[in-house]
Amino acid sequence: MIIDSHCHAWARWPYQPQVPDVDSRGRVQQLLFEMDQNGVDMAVVICARIGQNPDNNEYVVSEAARYEGRFIPFPDVDSSWSSTYHTAGAAERLEKIARQWKVKGFTHYLKSEPDEWLRSSQGREFFAVATQYGLIASISGGPGWQPELREIAAAFPRLTILCHHLGGLRPRSATYDSDLKQLMESAALANIMVKVSGFYYGSASEWDFPYRDSIGMFERIYTAFGSDRLCWGSDFPVCNKGRCTYRQTLEVVRAHCPFIPKADMHMILGDALGRRLVANQQERTS
Repeated sequence: MIIDSHCHAWARWPYQPQVPDVDSRGRVQQLLFEMDQNGVDMAVVICARIGQNPDNNEYVVSEAARYEGRFIPFPDVDSSWSSTYHTAGAAERLEKIARQWKVKGFTHYLKSEPDEWLRSSQGREFFAVATQYGLIASISGGPGWQPELREIAAAFPRLTILCHHLGGLRPRSATYDSDLKQLMESAALANIMVKVSGFYYGSASEWDFPYRDSIGMFERIYTAFGSDRLCWGSDFPVCNKGRCTYRQTLEVVRAHCPFIPKADMHMILGDALGRRLVANQQERTS
């Protein structure tokens, strides 16, 4: 089974410059078409209430119900663009979503600079609720957030933390060596996972598939984390913004990472995430 761990769907295209097909380009049906064309069985839809999409959580949840078994919504909870970002009541807001929609995970986008909130009492309460409901925490944040994420992972060993886009590493960044060190230290925590997605973000040219500079970086991540804590993701439809096709997001891993043996490839392309989803839900019902 192939599971896309990171993609999006919007009722209205959220980015500038605006596209002529604003009401269709980002919709679930476009994603479903790409999945069917490329043999992808299921997708985690990372909600993001951006642009003209304050109702993105509701949109994705309703579409997931319409196409039962194909989509797993991860609602956007208090992300960096929201007025409730790192404010009081976060645990209650997360619990309301968990109860209302019985989701398997949630999304939280962090700002560029750490602010100590994750390790605060409110942050601990937030992740305690996630653990209680068996939710996977899909977290977007740069390598500077890794020390706080390690503290959360250690405090809540039953909580799965899934870091976006190769942990936010950029191979050409001036701070790459120290950033890599931070992510490598997080490999010691068994409940921290990394999405194998967004290779173009760190590449010299976002259009230069197969992003060989990022592949070299990914090999180090693979060696540290192992295949059972890595999850392929397409980043669709963001990947199409002058970068690459949905198929290429698969093939950058499947065809251009010869260091990954067949059994590990199956894990990265879906089995690792599938097992976590099942294990977390078993925790929720136990």
